[in-house]
Amino acid sequence: MTPARLPFFVYGTLRPGEANHDLFLRGRIRSEEPGRLTGALLYDGPGYPYAVEETGGEVKGELVTPRADAYAELLVALDELEEYTPGDPRNLYERVAREVTRTADGTAVHAWVYVAAPSVTARLRARGKLIESGDWLSRR
Repeated sequence: MTPARLPFFVYGTLRPGEANHDLFLRGRIRSEEPGRLTGALLYDGPGYPYAVEETGGEVKGELVTPRADAYAELLVALDELEEYTPGDPRNLYERVAREVTRTADGTAVHAWVYVAAPSVTARLRARGKLIESGDWLSRR
């Protein structure tokens, strides 16, 4: 089954100025704009963050709309980056469709978001380092 062609919500190393932004997004996107994901908390992982679904939290990031001609290639590349394979219990992340709010005008958009897989979520809730601002860029 082919996944829906949704934009992506990125909140960590794929954000502008971060290590993976140009490597994966340059030349493949039509637009990117600030957004926020409600119902999630942000945890600092080993070199990258994890969004953990949790009522009352908010994660800040960018809503990225790929170019139509680069969509399939980008989806594969991001799944590989996040080490996500549909249905694999060893996944660190799960790719899920969630409502993301555009910061500029407050409109809601359905987007792909890579959230922590259940086993990672349990570990982070038990002993993870919460990024209280919900903004990966503020950790510095």
